[in-house]
Formats: sequence, C-alpha cells, structure tokens
Amino acid sequence: MADDSRKSDRNETPFERADRNFGELLQELRVVQVGVQILFAFLLTLAFTSRFRSLDDLQRGTYVATLLLSVAAAALFTAPAAVHRALFRRHAKPQIVRVSSRLAAIGMAVLCLALTGSVLLVVDVALGRTAGVTCGVGTFLMCFGLWGVLPRMIRTDGGNEPAAPENPDAPERARPPDSADSPDGPDGPR
Repeated sequence: MADDSRKSDRNETPFERADRNFGELLQELRVVQVGVQILFAFLLTLAFTSRFRSLDDLQRGTYVATLLLSVAAAALFTAPAAVHRALFRRHAKPQIVRVSSRLAAIGMAVLCLALTGSVLLVVDVALGRTAGVTCGVGTFLMCFGLWGVLPRMIRTDGGNEPAAPENPDAPERARPPDSADSPDGPDGPR
C-alpha cells in the first residue's frame, strides 16, 4: 500500500468506500420503499371506501396527516436516487452518500410517524379510541426502539467487539471498530 492514509482497512480508497456505502444504502432503501409504497397505496384507497364517510373529525385528521407523512417518507427515500442522478459523474460520491444517509435517517423518522398514524387510525375505527391510542403509542415506541435506540446500543456496547471470524478454527484478531464503514464517513455525522 503506497498511501495508508487514503486506504481503509478494507483496502479501498475513499471513493471506493463511498461507492460501497452508497450501494449498501440503496439496498436498505429498496427494502424500506416497498413498505412505504404499500402503506401509501393502502391509505389512498381508504378515502374511496363507503365507511370513510362515517369517520369523525379526529379520524379524518389522522388520516390526512398519515397520508401526508407517507408521501413525505416516500419522497425522502427516493431523494437519494434523484441526488445521485443530478450529481452523476461530478466526482461527488462522498457528498452524495452523506446527504443520502441523512435523507434516509429523516425518512425513517417520518415513516415511524406514518406507521404510528396508520395503526392509530385503523385500530381506532376497529376497536375504539382508547385501543387506537394505545396501539399507536406502542407502534411508535417499537419503531423508535428498534430503529433509534437499538442501533445506538449496539454501536455503544458492542462496537469494540471484533466480528466473528469466518473460519471458526482461525485465530481471532482484534481490530478497532471501522467507523469508515459509516455512510457519514470516519468522523461520524457532520
């Protein structure tokens, strides 16, 4: 290796790392986008059902807010493709990865609210307001816990443990956590 400061321990340049990180981010977004599209389609059809007219003002407000949140989530999750297309071949991949990672994180927060609203609405209509609020709060706490708290716990508690070797008979080698793998880069979020 000629220039160790320009290579990660994966033996890749910063631009190779950015390419890999962007590919990984796009794979994550593909998984999430399907769920957002299904939620959005479900919400669009609700307004055209016969029971929609019987919703009270709070339920209609929850519906509209949830519909708009799902649109915002879809826009945030598709924005990285638009950013990439606009900056294609301009040697801006590290910036694209950084911005796209932020857009995805904001999209996850908005999706958490959209899922909360959709569960609140459906359970409110099916079982009543108290059950709807209870299930909505439960949905919010579950998403927040799994998407927000759990990753921070893993990063904090398990970040210094080396990954299990692929060959169980191979000696374990300790290595520092690879913050260069983060879409935000080796220095963390900016």
